[in-house]
Amino acid sequence: MSSSPSTNTSQTIRRAILIMKALKGHSLDGVSNNELAVALQESPANISRTLNTLVNEGMVQRLPTGRYAPGMHLLYIAQSFSNEMASGQARIAELNQRVMAGSNN
Repeated sequence: MSSSPSTNTSQTIRRAILIMKALKGHSLDGVSNNELAVALQESPANISRTLNTLVNEGMVQRLPTGRYAPGMHLLYIAQSFSNEMASGQARIAELNQRVMAGSNN
């Protein structure tokens, strides 16, 4: 029995997400295709195809060593999230100070 296109798409998306998760903590040294294949119990060919797409989209980068690490777009997303949370915390702290001071503004 063959897989439907939506099942294949879901598997591909899942593989891409798992690859990005597996790259966590490897920004400097990277992970090889074979290491990813073993860790994710996938064929090296499937990992290569997915890595190529992730590299083209900037979510993964290929290091000069040939290993793979989180890409700049993935890092931009993480930094944007961090900035947004910091802004939210600053706003909450400001509101708390105003409440503690009894301000109605």
